[in-house]
Amino acid sequence: MKAGILGIGDALPPRVVTNDDLVAQLDTSDEWIVRRTGIRERRWLAADETLADLAASACSAALEDAGTAASDVDQVIVATITPDQLTPGLAPAVAAKLGAESAAVVDINAACTGFLYGLDHAAALVESGRARNVLVVGAEALSRITDHDDRATAVLFGDGAAAALVGPITEGLGIAGFEFGHDASLAGLLFAEREERKLRMAGQEVYRHAVARMTEATERLLARSGVQAQDVDLFVAHQANARIITAVADALGIPHERVSFNVEWTANTSAASIPLGLAAAQRDGLLKPGALVGMVAFGAGFVWGAGLTSWKDQAALSSASGEARTSITTTRSRQ
Repeated sequence: MKAGILGIGDALPPRVVTNDDLVAQLDTSDEWIVRRTGIRERRWLAADETLADLAASACSAALEDAGTAASDVDQVIVATITPDQLTPGLAPAVAAKLGAESAAVVDINAACTGFLYGLDHAAALVESGRARNVLVVGAEALSRITDHDDRATAVLFGDGAAAALVGPITEGLGIAGFEFGHDASLAGLLFAEREERKLRMAGQEVYRHAVARMTEATERLLARSGVQAQDVDLFVAHQANARIITAVADALGIPHERVSFNVEWTANTSAASIPLGLAAAQRDGLLKPGALVGMVAFGAGFVWGAGLTSWKDQAALSSASGEARTSITTTRSRQ
């Protein structure tokens, strides 16, 4: 049995924080922020808003997009580093708000790569027959662990949630494979301590490693899958920084018109970044059924990963496209 993405949905807090809102406090400028990061605004949760509500809204939208009832969800996987409480995790509250009373629930923490790990777990559950419908949601409230007085990082992070429903498909490629890696020796370059609870980052070093590892992981996955970069219809990289996304796309030879860019309006939303990009691309008409999608992320740990999937195969009209892409090897690899 193959697993594929059946639906996508997203949710952003109503509060918009522009660069101009931060300029006076941080002694910076809109021009400097845009030039260095590509970010113009971000969304932040208010003090009385919960991440669980935001994540549940994204899941509801994904279920509606897929035409599936919450009662049919077998498992809810939440990728986050910023749950509303230290414990319990976010997943039980999200499932309860959805009315997914019979679902198994679990949080995973792989920082910015969390959504890809969630997709990998969900695909394995569906492929093995242990579950039929699995919700994977990336949800973050990074504004709550940002040092808002640190000029180097205060402009970078935003809040948001987006979810994908993973289920069985009868034709097409589906969720094809992943390439994961990690290097704990460099964990001190991007972290948040339990006591201080503020993100700390060595920006230039993180930039260098992010570009190298994201490029390498994507190249390995494409080579193992028998796919050329030009075969990828849409490339969705973790939206940490526009310069990183551009550098990785250029290294892979992927034209910018095939690359998802929404960091301008969302900033870095960690585990929510890739699914937010997928949801935006579908809304903008950039994702058609059967499209081949490459995904890649890099984050704290260091942990990184790349994934390859086709988009909503069950709705694809072209059998020829489906037959061509089923030749791609379905594999998973970890370093």
